[in-house]
Amino acid sequence: MTGRIVHLCAAALLATVFALAPAAAEERFIVLQSTTSTQNSGLFDAILPGFTARSGVEVRVVAVGTGQALKNARNGDGDVLLVHAKPAEEAFVAEGFGVERLDVMYNDFVIVGPPADPAGIAGKADATAALKAVAEAGAPFASRGDDSGTHKKELALWTAAGVDPAAASGTWYRETGSGMGATLNTAVGMDAYTMTDRGTWIAFKNKDDFRILVEGDARLFNQYGVILVNPEKHPRVKAEDGQAFIDWLTGKEGQAAIAAYKRAGEQLFFPNAEGGGGS
Repeated sequence: MTGRIVHLCAAALLATVFALAPAAAEERFIVLQSTTSTQNSGLFDAILPGFTARSGVEVRVVAVGTGQALKNARNGDGDVLLVHAKPAEEAFVAEGFGVERLDVMYNDFVIVGPPADPAGIAGKADATAALKAVAEAGAPFASRGDDSGTHKKELALWTAAGVDPAAASGTWYRETGSGMGATLNTAVGMDAYTMTDRGTWIAFKNKDDFRILVEGDARLFNQYGVILVNPEKHPRVKAEDGQAFIDWLTGKEGQAAIAAYKRAGEQLFFPNAEGGGGS
């Protein structure tokens, strides 16, 4: 009798496995290569379930710096790219690795720091003048140093300020080689200045008494773009589902979801896809 029960249980287990096998085979997902800033802000957790509910396609996010995301996508490790370094994105498409680049949303960068403000940059309207003051004061500055979109923008601003931060590496200029959240933690721990996207700053919980010191310079504008990885370069790209995600994200529903996402009552990203109903 015991043997018969065992056989019946085994048969039931096999039947369950075979019943589940087709469901597993039909699982649909795309891989989105994106940035730590969008992930750290909580945006994806807020908006991606809406796309999955409508399409049945799960979006699996790989959150790295923009430079690494572009590299991963060049290698075919992803279906869609959502990053924030427009010249690098346009080069990605021009080289044939992406199909088309589309604007999605924007926010801005800000320079944050401790209340003591040893370089005296609080309230400066010129971001490059502020960075030059930091360098002249030898005040600690934490850089992501990871080839992310934020890092690329920071380096461009140092160049505009006439400062070579690499020459000060390891002294007042410290490269973390980490994402935005980790770099903010390092800055707070060191009483150092840093540059961050506003979305991550709003969502960041370990602010201590740090505050935004420099904002509003037009050069701190932060545009995000989305690109379908070219299936002609990488045939395994899930082009149909990837394009469906891009169409949703840049369409009225996705743009509305981006606009609706807030933390502490503040909007983190502002949709601006052409024809998507964004501002």
